Amino acid sequence: MPHKTLSLPAAVAMVITSMIGVGVFTSVGFQLAGLPSGFVILMLWVVGGVVSLCGALCYAELVAMMPRSGGEYHILREAYHPMAGFLAGWVSITAGFAAPIAAVAMAFGKYTEALGLTGLPHQFVAAALIIAVAAVHLGSLRLVGGFLTATTVLKVGLILAFLVGAWMSKSGQEISFAPKTGDATLLASSNFATSLVYVMFAYLGWNGAAYVASDVKNPQRNVPLAFGIGIVSVMLLYIVLNAAFLRSTPWDQMSGELEAALISAKAIFGESGGRFMGGLIAFGIISTVAGFTWAGSRVNQRIGQDFKNLGFLDQQNRWGAPAFALILQTTLSLIMLFSGTFDQVINYLMSQLIVCSMLAVLAVMILRWKRPQAERPFRVPLYPLPPLLFLAVSLWMLLFQVLERPKETAWGLLTLVIGAGIYASIRSPKAAPSSDGSL
Repeated sequence: MPHKTLSLPAAVAMVITSMIGVGVFTSVGFQLAGLPSGFVILMLWVVGGVVSLCGALCYAELVAMMPRSGGEYHILREAYHPMAGFLAGWVSITAGFAAPIAAVAMAFGKYTEALGLTGLPHQFVAAALIIAVAAVHLGSLRLVGGFLTATTVLKVGLILAFLVGAWMSKSGQEISFAPKTGDATLLASSNFATSLVYVMFAYLGWNGAAYVASDVKNPQRNVPLAFGIGIVSVMLLYIVLNAAFLRSTPWDQMSGELEAALISAKAIFGESGGRFMGGLIAFGIISTVAGFTWAGSRVNQRIGQDFKNLGFLDQQNRWGAPAFALILQTTLSLIMLFSGTFDQVINYLMSQLIVCSMLAVLAVMILRWKRPQAERPFRVPLYPLPPLLFLAVSLWMLLFQVLERPKETAWGLLTLVIGAGIYASIRSPKAAPSSDGSL
């Protein structure tokens, strides 16, 4: 398999394209029902961006120390125990990538259905997208990297065009984004915590470069830069984009609706213009599916490298793509696509991902204690504030999610139990790489 072929722009594109997907185009509809305040909704995106950046700074230190692909699987394996790493990898296979691929593809199908583009049920359109993107990823790595970069540029250009149209439009409503009486109560409410779960889904992918670190040129330098540039850029786009949604479209039309961006596009550009923009939004979602497919297959491949009984996941085709890892991930995505609603899939996956990311961020503090002399080409600035802030906000979200969505949390717990059973049956790992990250 080719190594070190991804440049800094491709790594930045990996982070951006993994984040800018369905979440930002659907979240505002779920937020408006419980948080009827422009200031509070924009604060959701600020908090989500800051928390993501804090997490990314922590991941950057860990990946710079151990620049191998695998994300949380590799990090938790090194910091805690091989079983912790395996469970993180299992969560990545199921909730980390297969479930988001299913959710994003589901939204793609919903958009095409609402636009009347295919005449087919949205599940079948979504399934076709998942299979088609997987087929592309069976090709050369350079082709995939180029595809991601090109679609990311198109996606950001689409958002910028949407913003120009929104702010130039004479339609809309006069609203204030300044804080008002009652906003402080909303900021501390359970609605804010549960809405933040949807916002963090929109930021999901902030750690994208960690999953393909072994493919990035000079990962000690480029992975931290990719995190910082990607997340700050996306946070600014998200804040301005949501302000445009709130200003241009009557709130009662978007409240509780999955296709909030399509509703807003029609309000700004009219019926025909809105349908055109909706089609572009649906097309832009394709690159998010591509980003998750790429990163997730590399986690599956790493597990195959470390566990003899799962070695088939490391098998590559003539272009160096992990074929069986891609097939497994695609199969799981299709199962989840037909197993629940968009809302259920989101809450199922986020409960598990919050726990895994908390453990990974905590690993920064543990490794500084266990390995104080280890080489750290990148160190978290303002340490220990970023990891402590990330952990505190994540724990707050998780608490309210358990209380508000116990069914989805229970399914997440069952997923972990199944993963522990699989680990117990195959725990004869191959000779592991050294902890300094050498290949």
